[in-house]
Amino acid sequence: MNDKPRILIVDDDPINIQLLAKALQATYDICIATNGFDAIDQVKETSPDLLILDVMMPDLSGFDVCKIIKSEEAYADIPILFLTAMGTIESEITGLKLGGIDYLTKPVKIDLLELRVRNHIELKRRNDLVIEQRDQLEAALKRIKQLEGIIPICSYCKKVRDDKSTWTQLEWYIADHTDALFSHGMCPECFEVQMEVVRNLLQAK
Repeated sequence: MNDKPRILIVDDDPINIQLLAKALQATYDICIATNGFDAIDQVKETSPDLLILDVMMPDLSGFDVCKIIKSEEAYADIPILFLTAMGTIESEITGLKLGGIDYLTKPVKIDLLELRVRNHIELKRRNDLVIEQRDQLEAALKRIKQLEGIIPICSYCKKVRDDKSTWTQLEWYIADHTDALFSHGMCPECFEVQMEVVRNLLQAK
């Protein structure tokens, strides 16, 4: 199993792709796309941890790709690092306003790119961990809430009525609504009752 973070490099120049892939492939799982439409397909197929995205591409610009990705909830959290020859302050502001996490200009210093990529990947992994822990907490709270309030219980047999209005054993109800595990034993009173039953059976023989 490949545990390397996945980076999608998007550039219409094969030489640029080759340069970036060579610099990053030892540490990351590299995917490539040579146009905007292919980039969007690759995002949906591979769910990368980071996009390195060119701006000036035919048919669909990097800015357009960013807009589309950020508009879809499933992919909006994927960080996008723009890497482009457009070095104006206006283009940088545009890229960041659209949701890009960083903006570098070509020709890029590889050591600087590697540091930026490392930092953004680490931040993405930490954010993913926070989201995972939050989801686990919400699931735990949901299970707890299922046991809140009044539980209908029979005064005689001690069965409880579940959400489907079916009467069931209390331990089954708890098992269905929580992660609790049961260790069965016998209380002293029940032990005496059972022993009395055994004694009566022996006397009857």
